[in-house]
Amino acid sequence: MGYKYKTKPYAHQEQALMKGAEAYSYAYFMEMGTGKTKVCIDNFSKLWLEKKIKIAIIIAPNSVYQNWKREIDIHCPIATSVFTYKVDKVKDFKFSKDKLNIFLMNVEAFSHKSGVETLKPLIKEYNQDCMMVIDESTTIKNRTAKRTKSLVELGRPVKYKRILTGSPITKSPLDLFSQANFLSPNLLGTDNFYVYRATYCVMHSINTGTKSFMIPQYYKNLDVLEKIIKTFSFRVRKEDCLDLPDKVYQKRIVTLGKEQADIYNQLKKEARAIIEDKEISYNNKLTEIIKLLQVTAGFVNSDDGEIKNLKNAKLDELLNILEETEGKVIIWANWVHTLETIIKTLKKKFGEESTVANYGAISSKDREEAVELFQKNKNTRFFVSNPQTGGYGLTLTAASTVIYFSNNYDLEQRQQSEDRAHRIGQKNNVLYIDIIAKNTIDEFVIKALNKKIKLSAETLGEEVLSFL
Repeated sequence: MGYKYKTKPYAHQEQALMKGAEAYSYAYFMEMGTGKTKVCIDNFSKLWLEKKIKIAIIIAPNSVYQNWKREIDIHCPIATSVFTYKVDKVKDFKFSKDKLNIFLMNVEAFSHKSGVETLKPLIKEYNQDCMMVIDESTTIKNRTAKRTKSLVELGRPVKYKRILTGSPITKSPLDLFSQANFLSPNLLGTDNFYVYRATYCVMHSINTGTKSFMIPQYYKNLDVLEKIIKTFSFRVRKEDCLDLPDKVYQKRIVTLGKEQADIYNQLKKEARAIIEDKEISYNNKLTEIIKLLQVTAGFVNSDDGEIKNLKNAKLDELLNILEETEGKVIIWANWVHTLETIIKTLKKKFGEESTVANYGAISSKDREEAVELFQKNKNTRFFVSNPQTGGYGLTLTAASTVIYFSNNYDLEQRQQSEDRAHRIGQKNNVLYIDIIAKNTIDEFVIKALNKKIKLSAETLGEEVLSFL
């Protein structure tokens, strides 16, 4: 190819670049840990050397986009001028004629007018000399979301476009439409969502009493869709290309204590009545489900906002597991209250230095320091986070044990958070332990996640690899 890499690629990375480098619109559907960021960096570096682009615009989630600067320093073989939104002042951005100009922005900014207005002048001036990249492109899978509409519109005149994700389908094949629409309106055979939906999905109507809405009943023609996807994408999974250690899954089943069980069963009765009431809104029904999950996590949130801690079977089991476990451990949980309870408990039992955390209330600087300590400090054993904040973009290969104190229904967050430890650099088998309260909604969440995995694999023409 006549392109000199700064860091040696794996065979699958070289193959990905060869297939996608010259395309105007392309998708790197490369599983987490297979190095899709490096492939994309080599892609825009190659285009710059060929004088096909002058600027690369990278859009990624808040928790990921600043990591690109570090990856560019490691892998980019050419001189660059990097601007980072929210760190550098927009007025200070100066175009460099003898370097590749790289503009990094967080995808959340495009839910607001200020983010859109920041990028508009750049795209207006450099659209034919530009590559625009959306990393973790499922962040634009909701076609009605403001940021999706903004990015699709902004990207229309851009000559080179890329999307990157290891999990293009996290709920259903309908997730693909907006991602592909950003690349080019007719990549999936139509630029009309309803035509696309009718081709691959059979819908049925749900009546809530006050209004009705359509939901998927089943999917069809997935073999046809699989062939179309392959025409504009490169797909690779870790087990196909990397000699990584195995993932090992284990359940630890706990029984709720009397207080937890009594409250859970009472809320379950109330939830069932609300869920079966067609007059009640979807959001109110979702609230009841969240209440049940919170009880299994060890607390109850009253209607007036007061939090009551419960004698917590899961917390007891977590401590049992940690007593049995050597080495470093990642602990994933939902809700700030749960995270703070776990952190306080671990620091009290194992010492202040034993535990670092990564969630919304912690500053970006402290989050970076937490990762550094966890990876390098022998006295720091536990990394406590929620998948929404810590599940993207981080390398946490110092751990070979990962514990899910609680789960949610988001498959992408589950897969992303799993692969913070299972990626290049990991030398040991990674053990994933789910703490599940017996005969509760915890069991239903695991089943729902596995059902989504099956559907995603079927659409992409892959073997079904359920995790539990």
